[in-house]
Formats: sequence, C-alpha cells, structure tokens
Amino acid sequence: MTTHPTRYDVALPGSTTDAALPPAPSEDILAATVFLRGVLPLIKILATDHPTTRAAFAEKNGIIQVSVPYDGDRHALHAIIINGTIDIRMGAYDLPDIELAFPTLTSFNRFFQGRPSRPPRIRGLRSPRRIALAVAFIRALLTLSRLLGATKPPTAEADKALVVRLFFALLSAGISGLNKVGHPEIRRWASRSPDRVYAWAVDNHPDVGAYLRVKGGRTKAARGEYRRSQPFFTLRFDSLDSALGILLDIDDMLESTAAGKLIMEGAPEFGAQIGEYMLAVGAYAKP
Repeated sequence: MTTHPTRYDVALPGSTTDAALPPAPSEDILAATVFLRGVLPLIKILATDHPTTRAAFAEKNGIIQVSVPYDGDRHALHAIIINGTIDIRMGAYDLPDIELAFPTLTSFNRFFQGRPSRPPRIRGLRSPRRIALAVAFIRALLTLSRLLGATKPPTAEADKALVVRLFFALLSAGISGLNKVGHPEIRRWASRSPDRVYAWAVDNHPDVGAYLRVKGGRTKAARGEYRRSQPFFTLRFDSLDSALGILLDIDDMLESTAAGKLIMEGAPEFGAQIGEYMLAVGAYAKP
C-alpha cells in the first residue's frame, strides 16, 4: 500500500457530471479491487508489527507477485522484499521470483473470501530460497485472514492495536480503490467532493489511525494521523475495545455513539455516508 500523503491515486477521467462518468464495473472487479488494494497490502503491516510474521520474513529477499486476468489484461500486485522489509506496489512485475497466478476473477475472489475455489498456480518454486519465501508469504496470508475474520477481540493489547490498525488501513484503502475503479456511489461522492480528509482514530493510540483524502474525483489513502490540518470528519473511538466492537460487528453503532464510545467529529450526515462506504468494503471482503 502506498502511504505517501502528498500524492493522490489517479484521477478519474472526464467530467464530474453523472452523465459523463464511465459505466460501473462488475461486482467481481469491485471485490477483486478490495482484495488487491485493501487486503493484500496489509501484509506490510504484519511484516512490521506481527512478531511471527516478522520473524518469518527476516533476512529474506525476493519479489512475490499475485495476479489475476481480467478483460484481456492482468491485474497484479507485487511485494519487494529486501532483508525482511516489504514494499508493496500495484501493477505487474515482469520477472518475479514467485507468482501466485489465479485463473479467473471468480477464483481469486472466492479464495480470499475463504470459499471453495480453484487454487492459484504457484510459479517459481525452483530453489529452497524461493520455497521458503513462498511459505512465509502464504503463512502471512493465512494470518491476515485469521485476524480479519475474527469474531471476538483478542485479549492482548498489542494484538488489539494490530487488528484495529489492519481494519482502519483496509477501510481507507478499500474505499479509495473502489473509487478508482468506478464504484457508482463512491465515484459520484468523490467526483463532487472538495478537498477533504476523512479519518479513523482511537484516543491515545495515534499509531493505529488511517485517513482518506478526497478531492474532485481523486482519492488517497494513508496510515497514521493526518497532521497538516484538522480532518474534515473523524470517526473516533475512546478505546481499542470500542473500536473492535464496531469493526467486528459486535456492538451497535448508535448505542456506541450514545455511550460515548464512538465520537463523530464532524456533521453526522458525513458519518452516515462514510459508514455506508465502510460497509461496502466489508461486503466485498466477506463471503
């Protein structure tokens, strides 16, 4: 996931009027976008903040790619690993060391939703070094699936912070990705928006935050606090437990708001709006 706060994603072409906007993409491509741009880049967070994953990638080097064909093109993401440090980049790499190549969009989506599917073809397993790299990556995917698929909060504070950090990053990047490929409602909202920042935060835990910057059809997701000015709207929680109650669909949002566990810093209508887009990301990421 790119986190440079000074750069937007690619602007949508053409006029911002509804009539001039391109046709909506298929549900398959919208779901695949959430996984490619929202879920898979979270491996970078795991490789930094999850001890077992960090140890698995320690001192490893190579390039791993995940790809899927669509409409005569190839959608891909690749991870550049240098001495255990991971840099995630969108797009295809010509000669990766390892490639997980999915045969269809449907199989790709079903695989990451945890549903029965045709497995990817794993290319490049020609040496012990490459096999070890592939094993570390696949284990990271399984760990990510377990953390995002949790139905109750972890007990350790560090694990709570990690899960919240993962979800906030997923939501901001997922909404931005859906805008980029043309999700009808998100595209319309972004195309009409002036320069605004929407943020997710937990009191006393600035490291778990994320934000989304929107301006005239362009969106940019990043992790951490937005420090240039006060965000236009912030969805703020009073604790990690309060955040997990909403993120894991345990608590009711209205009840959490009434109890002061969830604070909407900004006009309530914008909270409802961003809440709808959060639900859209979650819907594509779940079975």
